[in-house]
Amino acid sequence: MEKHSAANPPPTDDAQRASLMFATLAAAALPRVPADMAPMFGALHPWLDGWKGIGDLVTGMSRQGYDLSLTQYPDGWRCTFYTTGGEHSLTSSPGSAWEKTAALAVQRAAARALDRTIYHA
Repeated sequence: MEKHSAANPPPTDDAQRASLMFATLAAAALPRVPADMAPMFGALHPWLDGWKGIGDLVTGMSRQGYDLSLTQYPDGWRCTFYTTGGEHSLTSSPGSAWEKTAALAVQRAAARALDRTIYHA
């Protein structure tokens, strides 16, 4: 069992949720998966790659303190997550992505924002 001190406090529910979201997005981005894990990954993509998955990610990111900007262009989608209540400019955006689909743009932008939050805070 891991001991916690003032210098190493236990993770909060928000921190655990952020880590779980980041792990899910990282798993979805894997180019190949072991054969015995294929059924699990087979269920992951239909969820994340649809509007339900986009909504779930946006809800989770909102709980982490982010606002969303999602814009469709003729040749792709731009997604940017901003810190809630903060200035919405490109210099203040914790996570941004440009992709051919809305789902992939949201996934990549969320992963970038969470990476900065979890590992660079």
